[in-house]
Amino acid sequence: MEVKEYMKTIDQDIKEGQLKQVYLLYGEEQYLIRQYRDKLKRAIVSEDDTMNYGAFSGGDINQKEIVDLAETLPFFADRRLILIEDSGLFKKSAEELADYMASVPETTYFIFVEKEVDKKTKMFKEVRKIGSVVEFARQTDETLSRWIEGRIRKAGKNITRDAYALFVRKTGNDMENIDRELEKLLCYTMEKEYIDVADVEVITTEQTENKIFDMVDAVAQHQQKKALDLYYDLLALKEAPMRILYLVTNQFQRMMVVKSMTNQGFGNRDIASKAGCPDWAVRKYQSQCRAFSMEQLKQAIRDGVEYETAVKTGRMNDQMAVELFIVEYSSQKKVK
Repeated sequence: MEVKEYMKTIDQDIKEGQLKQVYLLYGEEQYLIRQYRDKLKRAIVSEDDTMNYGAFSGGDINQKEIVDLAETLPFFADRRLILIEDSGLFKKSAEELADYMASVPETTYFIFVEKEVDKKTKMFKEVRKIGSVVEFARQTDETLSRWIEGRIRKAGKNITRDAYALFVRKTGNDMENIDRELEKLLCYTMEKEYIDVADVEVITTEQTENKIFDMVDAVAQHQQKKALDLYYDLLALKEAPMRILYLVTNQFQRMMVVKSMTNQGFGNRDIASKAGCPDWAVRKYQSQCRAFSMEQLKQAIRDGVEYETAVKTGRMNDQMAVELFIVEYSSQKKVK
């Protein structure tokens, strides 16, 4: 079942008043998770009901304390809600709470919110048996397009094709970042009917990852000066050299996946899913990876690890390590 179908199921649960006693919301798309966490919370307890609402977060949660609270009858209300976030309970042994899930009182409701889960854990299996488990993955380009354009139309505006393409390139596919940047753009163009490229250029902040993408693109095209200039721009924005190195090597890992899957004849949508990038980025990665052999891509990843180790052990300055990496891979090399 697709994410949107699961979301419809939650909406239907709320609309019909047929709420599950346990919900697990997890995945990369934190924007949607927060939206549905709050929807469920409002449906289960009233906003000002602090007596029947308990919130816990972090990895040091006391399972017995949770069970004891769950066993407590709600105070002048029909339901008690326990919200547990970022606990790691679905990635480790949580026997006590997992065993308890089958006997939760009908007046107690749980919402678990996690970034990652292990589907093999007892906790995950027990929650799936009695409740609703929803994974919120990154949305497809088509879904994001409908969402963005819907927001723009609702504000009584239109956006040119080139402006839209620039906007999504700058913002990436994280809905929270898109939401923030879209709000800025709509406020900036309040008196205008059409949003154009100039508006996007002025007001939309480009994510660090996109600057990294441009830098790797320059490296792939052997434009050494441009690559180094982009690196110095990132340093001026207070980005840590080691974070930049991590993001650069991550780009090389994606190029390796793209090159391998392209050679095997996979379609761009499958490649995007495996590489963890938007559909539109696949063509760009395909262009970039043509500048490198598979062995060169593997060596770049190994070199990234070696440079990081050299910095951590004090054998090399962090800024210099990244410069050397950029210089090495932006040099003219014959692809084998």
